[in-house]
Amino acid sequence: MKKALLMAAALLLAPMAATAADYKEGVHYTVINEGPATSKPEITEFFSFFCGHCYNFSKTVVPKIEKTLPEGVTFNQAHVEFIGREMGTEMSRAFAIAHQLNVEKKIEHAIFTAIHDSKQRFTSQNDIRMLFIANGVDGKDFDAAANSFMVNAQMSKMKRDTENAKLSGVPALVVNGKYRVETGSIKSYDELLDIAYYLTTVDK
Repeated sequence: MKKALLMAAALLLAPMAATAADYKEGVHYTVINEGPATSKPEITEFFSFFCGHCYNFSKTVVPKIEKTLPEGVTFNQAHVEFIGREMGTEMSRAFAIAHQLNVEKKIEHAIFTAIHDSKQRFTSQNDIRMLFIANGVDGKDFDAAANSFMVNAQMSKMKRDTENAKLSGVPALVVNGKYRVETGSIKSYDELLDIAYYLTTVDK
């Protein structure tokens, strides 16, 4: 009986091992940094509030990542500026402000919903400020955070990380600051996460 159980377990694990072994550089992922990986394993999602696919990703995939993230792996998000012209930068600022005020989940949902469900057009930082206020953030807290050192530093880091990732579109996943998961060869979001989780172990 014990032998049969061990064989069954081996058969169950074999396809997973084979799949991981089949992940190839240049096909399933690209090395974007020849230097050392981050000191601790991490997965970063790059997204834009103006991207419909990113909105869907936030509703279907991000919750799954948060539930299934391997132990010891950190999940981060970075807003990109290259979509939305000048408002791309303002939306990156909005994301950084929300992070500093610890309301990122509420504000992320509110902005995505406003743009893609309510078809609201954001044309200035004041439009964003009004959305924050409508979602319970004091206007003075928004103003204090908007041009703070921490918000500017986070925006600079997101922009630098976006440039280093050499992104052609979003949503995109970068693992350990070194590997960009390629979406062209994957068949499902489950496979996307399998590749990302596999890459967190490569530099161990």
